[in-house]
Amino acid sequence: MEKKKTVVTEEFAYVETKRCIAHFNIAGFSHYDGCQVFGKLKIGTALRLVRDKENMHDADAVAIFYKNVKLGYIPASQNEMYADFLDMGYSDAFELLVQRCDPTAHPEQQITVALYLKKAN
Repeated sequence: MEKKKTVVTEEFAYVETKRCIAHFNIAGFSHYDGCQVFGKLKIGTALRLVRDKENMHDADAVAIFYKNVKLGYIPASQNEMYADFLDMGYSDAFELLVQRCDPTAHPEQQITVALYLKKAN
């Protein structure tokens, strides 16, 4: 029996458009309005980062929103660099996506997000 050869006529070229630079649970999720939109949060749902300079508890606070609903914050242990980037006008450099939703987990661990750095144009 003769073996068939597989011939690839086109090369596959992967072009990286973004790179995952962090992932974390949303801090303070149980203290804000996440429960109101929990059913709308799916893996891949886009979220928005908003610098919160008025936060009295954390000078580097970066809030996380789904549409106009505040879900919580980037954890304080990870927010300083992102606060600096947002302060310098680089908000368009990031993409924040829901990575995991677990309604059975403790409220502070129900939503995990992935933060991506987008490739410059």
